Amino acid sequence: MKDGAGRGLECQKTMDGKASNGNGLEKDIPPCCLKAKASVPESEAKCHSTVLSGWFSASQTCSEKSGKAKYFNNPMWPGEAHSIKVENILYKENSKYQEVLVFESASYGKVLVLDGIVQLTEKDECAYQEMIAHLPLCSVQAPKTVLVVGGGDGGVLREISRHGSVEHIDICEIDEMVIDVSKKFFPDLAVGFEDSRVHLHVGDAVEFLKCAPEGKYDAVIVDSSDPVGPAQELVEKPFFDSIARALRPGGVLCNMAESMWLHTHLIQDMISICKRSFKGSVHYAWTSVPTYPSGVIGFVLCATEGPPVDFLNPVNPIEKLEGANEHKRELRFYNSEMHKAAFALPAFLKREVSLLRDPSLQ
Repeated sequence: MKDGAGRGLECQKTMDGKASNGNGLEKDIPPCCLKAKASVPESEAKCHSTVLSGWFSASQTCSEKSGKAKYFNNPMWPGEAHSIKVENILYKENSKYQEVLVFESASYGKVLVLDGIVQLTEKDECAYQEMIAHLPLCSVQAPKTVLVVGGGDGGVLREISRHGSVEHIDICEIDEMVIDVSKKFFPDLAVGFEDSRVHLHVGDAVEFLKCAPEGKYDAVIVDSSDPVGPAQELVEKPFFDSIARALRPGGVLCNMAESMWLHTHLIQDMISICKRSFKGSVHYAWTSVPTYPSGVIGFVLCATEGPPVDFLNPVNPIEKLEGANEHKRELRFYNSEMHKAAFALPAFLKREVSLLRDPSLQ
């Protein structure tokens, strides 16, 4: 770099919110710079053409001998890492199935982590819980019976309870520790368990669905973990066949379906399987959740053969359901506009996932 070529890239020291522009004139310092200066040492507070401290991380190794990467090695998002500042560890135990961790973060409130993977934070859980529940339930008229697979934190239950037409809610969660921990540390989510319509089943959802009566449910919502290890069964055809059998004609499924930025191969596989299991319609939608890998998470929405389901245009709009917006707490993310927007797909996704080029999926 030539002498002076990098000048002007760092925020100048200031006491009054102004800095020199190099010509002896003062200019306002952008809020991002002021925030950085307040949170990190003055010498590290950089912005614009430089990078704020913490935005990028060099790879760390377990030991000089092994040379193996300590971070950036998760199979679901290789080469990436997302950091959240931990203020205080509130809970850490191993259940029969996984490590359960809760910590207080500096900027996202309390955080629930399972086997090292962030499941939710108090700040942005609304974007996931509200969308995964209302995308299917607002797409059918007066749903009465709903099954939740996973969802042990209670957030999906909280959202389902906004729908006064619902008479019966089953939830099948395999890890009882997740439920207990959520009730203790995340009462704003676990409040969903307090609804008298909720019937809790602690066990394996695969076995639960095999025993479910045919045509019992109007909607099934699968709030599962990433499809690695034991959860792999939850993205295979026998599982989706069981769901389709348990749904009434014209019943709907909403299933977590990974990030378009990271997992187009998984999305292609899921849609391929679902199109064989569900003879009504299959669609893909997405939402923004800052603390999930890439900040985006997707959903596959399916309908069984029967009365047609128009997922793209809510026939049961949340705004027309009495008391729904304020039930338990005011809606923070979902509305009918967000519902419609969730099905707008970027060009690269349609190119990389060939099944999304079908006009019926757009």
